[in-house]
Amino acid sequence: MKRTELRDHIFKLVFGMEFNDAQDQKAQTELYLEGISDAGEKDLEYIRVKTGRIGESLGEIDKLINDTAKGWKTTRMNKADLSILRLAVYEMRWDDDVPVGVAIDEAVELAKKYSSDDGPSFINGVLAKLAPVEKKEDS
Repeated sequence: MKRTELRDHIFKLVFGMEFNDAQDQKAQTELYLEGISDAGEKDLEYIRVKTGRIGESLGEIDKLINDTAKGWKTTRMNKADLSILRLAVYEMRWDDDVPVGVAIDEAVELAKKYSSDDGPSFINGVLAKLAPVEKKEDS
């Protein structure tokens, strides 16, 4: 399974966190994973682990989003946008296997698929502010 497909499944599970108690989330995740017929055990483990890590980091992730998205708090955001931002912020800050630019691009693609017409530009704007500034080497 391609990384984009894995990310799509992770997004859906992160979205579900808005509607499930933390104690029910593990069971909901397992139930969801049982329904993915084209995923190998390695893929399922990747989805399971990454979703769990995002769930464990929600407090820190939401603080970063709230501090960055001026005029928008996580409590007021469209739940699809919030879930996309949570996934992307996790990848940008804690997942060394995902380059920042890829995390942003994939988040914008998810927004095109699952958000409103304004979603992709909103997601891109928030994540661009969160992207670390790369130092340029002196010549």
